[in-house]
Amino acid sequence: MKRLVAFFEIPCVDFERAVDFYGAVLGVELTVMDCESEKMAFFPDEEGVCPGAISWAEGFKPCPGGTLLSLNCDDMQSAISKIEEKGGKIIIEKTKIEADNRGYFCVFQDCEGNRLGLYSDN
Repeated sequence: MKRLVAFFEIPCVDFERAVDFYGAVLGVELTVMDCESEKMAFFPDEEGVCPGAISWAEGFKPCPGGTLLSLNCDDMQSAISKIEEKGGKIIIEKTKIEADNRGYFCVFQDCEGNRLGLYSDN
């Protein structure tokens, strides 16, 4: 079976702030590109495929109540600290997933107003 998620785009209002936010929270470097009337910052490849990007485009706006996308992280406590340090806020604190000992999740609002999740094995 193919990966369920083909590609995701996280909308932003302040492109540089959003790139800085996700770079700090996830400890990754994003590749920035101008795509005609759109700006995109691509997350690092996973197994040779880019999973998604931060996107700025006219009419593509952050939304706190839409689909919930969860991102993997290695150290959730560190990521939570960075979220708060970079202007985001925690909506649901780090919570153990009881089913099948699957790890932990939290839900946060990013610096642009989007609602996302984090997932970690520990």
